[in-house]
Amino acid sequence: MPLPATPAGRNCPLAYSYGPGVFVREPDLVAPTLYAIGGLYGNRFALDAIDALAARETVTPQLVFNGDFHWFDRDAVVFAEVQRRVLQHVALRGNVETELAADDDAAGCGCGYPDDVSDGVVERSNQIIAILRATATQALGEQRTDLAALPMQLLAQVGDARIGIVHGDASSLAGWDFARERLDDPCRRAINEQFFRKSEVTLFASSHTCLPALRRFKVEGRECGVINNGAAGLPNFSATQFGIISRIATTPAPDDLRVLYERVFRTDGQDLYVAAVALEFDQAGWRAQFLRDWPEGSPAHTGYLQRIDHGPSYLPAQAYPPGFK
Repeated sequence: MPLPATPAGRNCPLAYSYGPGVFVREPDLVAPTLYAIGGLYGNRFALDAIDALAARETVTPQLVFNGDFHWFDRDAVVFAEVQRRVLQHVALRGNVETELAADDDAAGCGCGYPDDVSDGVVERSNQIIAILRATATQALGEQRTDLAALPMQLLAQVGDARIGIVHGDASSLAGWDFARERLDDPCRRAINEQFFRKSEVTLFASSHTCLPALRRFKVEGRECGVINNGAAGLPNFSATQFGIISRIATTPAPDDLRVLYERVFRTDGQDLYVAAVALEFDQAGWRAQFLRDWPEGSPAHTGYLQRIDHGPSYLPAQAYPPGFK
């Protein structure tokens, strides 16, 4: 008897796969300072805050949007603005952009949700992507399919370190291996270390799981790590209202950035400074836009208003545990 099909929103399409060996190549870009910005979710006020942070840097940072820059931008004018502003920089496609470019709804939102995510979350996400696909068609017309041409991953060089920038994990656009729970699972330690052996990178920067984490691995004498910025366009911790981006650089973060946690990764050459930086956007403006586009009873209102107002049930000590080395 054949196995039942995996429901839309939980399955991970084969086309999402690449594998860690894809990073064994020349870098796609070189920069002394890089911002990895995942999970913007259509928050144009967060884009304003990113521009303000970048202006505080001595050296202009390279901005890399690593997927899901669309999500709550249901208004076609806002959608087009977000698209235009993001594509002025380097951008990857997340599962959202990939499924917006598609007409087949077999993958739903393309999130690849694991079993511990409720069916209600999965169903609401599938409903949101269907609504947003209509917006994308209105805003972009036939150019909607251009979103599928964006890369799923890229390799950056910051100082002497090779940085794998992904949406999901080292193997898949919608992979969950860089979720905090899997990074901390001792049974997966060998798998995580194998990602670095096969990819030859020092650091992976991701976002897909929507909750932040910074972890270190020692692999054949090398310091390696994963930084997951969670979401730039949503709160990431309980009782907060700011997003998070990842700053990866050859120098420490400037004092006037609100650094939540920062770690130095020792390399054979220049040290690598890896930080989670708070992104303090116009919360009132963002909330008003969200409520206008997603009124009570809509899937996004049901699924996300609580997080927008109060943050998720997640603490900084889970993202960066005390005594982390």
